[in-house]
Amino acid sequence: MADVTLTINGIGVSVPEGSTILDAARKLGVFIPTFCYDPELSRPGSCRICVVETKGSKNLTVSCATIARDGMVVETDTPAVLEARKTILELLLANHPEDCLTCGRNGDCRLQDYAYMYGIRSGSKFAGERHTYPLEDDNPFFVRDMNKCILCGKCIRMCAEIQGNNVVDFAYRGFRTKVTPAMDTSLAGSECVFCGNCVAVCPTGALQEKVLRSSARTWEIKKVRTTCPYCGTGCNFDLNVKDGRVVGVTSCDGDVNGRALCVKGRFGYGFIHHPDRLTSPLIKKDGQFVKATWEEAIGLVAGQLGSIRDNYGPDSLGVLTSARCTNEENYLLGKLTRAVIGTNNIDHCARL
Repeated sequence: MADVTLTINGIGVSVPEGSTILDAARKLGVFIPTFCYDPELSRPGSCRICVVETKGSKNLTVSCATIARDGMVVETDTPAVLEARKTILELLLANHPEDCLTCGRNGDCRLQDYAYMYGIRSGSKFAGERHTYPLEDDNPFFVRDMNKCILCGKCIRMCAEIQGNNVVDFAYRGFRTKVTPAMDTSLAGSECVFCGNCVAVCPTGALQEKVLRSSARTWEIKKVRTTCPYCGTGCNFDLNVKDGRVVGVTSCDGDVNGRALCVKGRFGYGFIHHPDRLTSPLIKKDGQFVKATWEEAIGLVAGQLGSIRDNYGPDSLGVLTSARCTNEENYLLGKLTRAVIGTNNIDHCARL
C-alpha cells in the first residue's frame, strides 16, 4: 500500500494510504482530543471535538473521519480550532451534572480532562437544561446514569460492531435524545448479556462498574496486566488493585481481544478473595480434609494412580482436562496420560 505525505503543524509525516488525519497526528505525537472516536469502531465523526484546520477548506475538518491526502496541510491548534473545541465543551457542560467530586469516574473522565485542559468553567457561556433520569442500577454489574451521557454513541457501536448484540441505540430527538434498549426499557429487561464492553469505551460517568465505582478512586489503583483464567482464548485485561486486593477489572489493548471481554472475564473476579477459595492442597485423613504441602499432595496422587494402573490396568484410568488450563498444561497432561499412565482415555471439555 502506498504512503501519503502531509504536513501537520509544519512537520511532514507519511502514513499508509487510507489513514485519517487523526492517525497521522498520533503518529507524530500531536494531541487531538476525541470523544466519539475509537480505533476499533466505525467513525461517525459526530462529536466534532477533534476538528482541525486544513489549508484550502472553508470549514473546520473532522480529523477522525477525514482521510489524509498527499500534500495536505493541517493545523491542529489555531485560534479557530481552539474556539470550536471550547464551544463544544461549554455546550456539553451546560447540560452535564456538576457532581465531579462524588462521581465514580472523577480522575478518569475525558470530559473532565478536556475541560481542565481548555480552561472551561461551568456556566461560562451557556445556561443549559439538565436531565433528571433515574439512576439505573437494577443489574448486578454496572450503573447507567443517562444524565451524564454526552451521546458520543460509542456504547451503541461497541454493542453492535464488536459484541454483535445491537441492544441499545439512540431514541427520541433533540434534547430528549438518549441511549436506550428497544421500547426504552432497562438493560435488565433487554437482551443485554452484561459483557460490560460499553463500560470500557464510555468517556464519562454515564456507565460505571458497580464494585469499582464504590471501592476506589482512579489514583488509588495500581493496574496489573494479566490473562483471563476463564477459558483458553487468552484475553488480556488489567486487574485494578488497591491495598493488595483486586477491586475491579478494566480493559486494556490485548493482543487477542482488543478491549472486548465477556461477562465472566470482566466481572467474574469475586473468587480471588472469596473466603471459600482453596489456597493450599487438602488431603483427607481420618475422614477430614487437612492442609498439606504440594509435595505431599502430588506424591499421594502419583502413588494412587500408579497403584490403580498396576492392579487394574492403564485403561481403568481416565483424564479430563480443562479449557481453563493453558495449552502447555493440556499438552503435558496428554503426555502424562499416554506416555506415563499408558492409556488413551483423555478428553477435554469444550468450554468450562
